[in-house]
Amino acid sequence: MLLFAGLGNPGAKYANNRHNVGFMAADAIARRHSFSPWSRKFQAEIAEGKLGGKKVLLIKPQTFMNLSGQAVGEALRFYKLEPSAVTIFYDEIDLAAGKVRVKVGGGAGGHNGIRSLDQHIGKDYRRVRIGVGHPGAREMVHGHVLGDFSKGDQEWLDVLIQSVADNADLIAKGDDNSFMNRITLTLRDKLQPTGEDDTPSPKKATPKPQQSHIRQARQQGPAMKIPETGPMAAMLKKLFGNKE
Repeated sequence: MLLFAGLGNPGAKYANNRHNVGFMAADAIARRHSFSPWSRKFQAEIAEGKLGGKKVLLIKPQTFMNLSGQAVGEALRFYKLEPSAVTIFYDEIDLAAGKVRVKVGGGAGGHNGIRSLDQHIGKDYRRVRIGVGHPGAREMVHGHVLGDFSKGDQEWLDVLIQSVADNADLIAKGDDNSFMNRITLTLRDKLQPTGEDDTPSPKKATPKPQQSHIRQARQQGPAMKIPETGPMAAMLKKLFGNKE
């Protein structure tokens, strides 16, 4: 049996905080893999299911972040599990927003939830660190992690959380590298960087593809009148060259 815990603070006012990205991951895993409905036990909300053929207990401590170790420790002792069976999903300000890294052991890095876990179950558990970015100054950290994700963040956040859920079975199998690679590729494929123009350069385009595109356009439906002036005409000239 494995124990997957997402860290966060209970209550609607904290739901979209950066500090609650662990809760978001746990909720997404439960939905994606059809876990049991959430119930209350171990000072936490829990759900049961399977990942990678292994039984998994999902847990969201309701003790507030700074006491997360109490709930996880209680569940660990009840099921007589070793810390190596535990995976924690949580926010990491020392990673750029949207980055995900997995490691076993290590320090708390100033994260009070991780510090509590270290005190209650030791340090030899797996950590899925979900980057939320650093505000730039130490005195701004508290407000940053307890602040909501912005509308701009939502674009990458939704993709990332869904990818974490889609690939959670890899964590259950211990294939951390594949888990991280899958998430990186998903983010790269689904998110186009701002300002990047994916239009092929006219200089690199060969005559054959250009002619092929024109033929395809002429074969589809009623003939379209090609504009001779204006922005559209200029764009077509850049793409296909002035062949008329």
